[in-house]
Amino acid sequence: MHSYDYYVGVFNNDAKELFKITPSVSSVDLLPDEEAKAEFVVAFRALMRTKNILDGFSDFKWFDLDMSEQEFEDFKSKYLDIRDSIGDGAGQGEKVSVLDDLDFELELIHKDEINVAYILRLLAKYTEATTPEEKAKQRANITNILNSNPQLRSKRELIEQFIDTTLEGIDADDIEEEYDKFVEIEKEKALDKLVEDEKLKRIELTNVIDTYLYDGRKPLNDDIAKTLEVKPKLLERKKVIPRILDEIVGFVEKFYDR
Repeated sequence: MHSYDYYVGVFNNDAKELFKITPSVSSVDLLPDEEAKAEFVVAFRALMRTKNILDGFSDFKWFDLDMSEQEFEDFKSKYLDIRDSIGDGAGQGEKVSVLDDLDFELELIHKDEINVAYILRLLAKYTEATTPEEKAKQRANITNILNSNPQLRSKRELIEQFIDTTLEGIDADDIEEEYDKFVEIEKEKALDKLVEDEKLKRIELTNVIDTYLYDGRKPLNDDIAKTLEVKPKLLERKKVIPRILDEIVGFVEKFYDR
């Protein structure tokens, strides 16, 4: 293992290469094509690898690096945005994305201690903030964590909706209970919408979801086909089944696994 100063130098060199591709966080949105996005992904992935090594040094300080902690977290959010965008155009053409072949190595940013329960504890601090400035600071911190943590990104919209519509006036000790009530209501709404939009049999759909939750195995095509009110033609089936599978997986990730 090399010295702390060695890895600081590696990080700063990695940062220099990243800045050649994206001089600022906002410039990530201006990358012209998938090849450019892939170049950014590879560069930031290298940066994360070095950052994880630096975390193991007791004398690690962001002051030693040529990138601020906030800038790093903002780039991480863009990195995850690109990861989440893969597959958005599935079934709409034959072109294969160069991003599909990239390993985003999400384990580099996996943090077991950061989950919904952790966010709810931060919300307690948010409600107890006594000044607008402190509230804004707490909210910005929560937003940053939701954006940069891959395990929470699927729940980001739900948590932010809870903050904006329900949190006001709730006692800090009651936040977890009220959040659970809120999630149950939104879960039923989302299930109703999925049934209506895709014309599904609600009982069959809930059975598929329950089985998925129980054994952790994604539903098979035949399982999903049983949820359909109308059996699609063969060509339609190739589009409908994957779409509904994605909807089910997204539903489970959003409303379960705290």
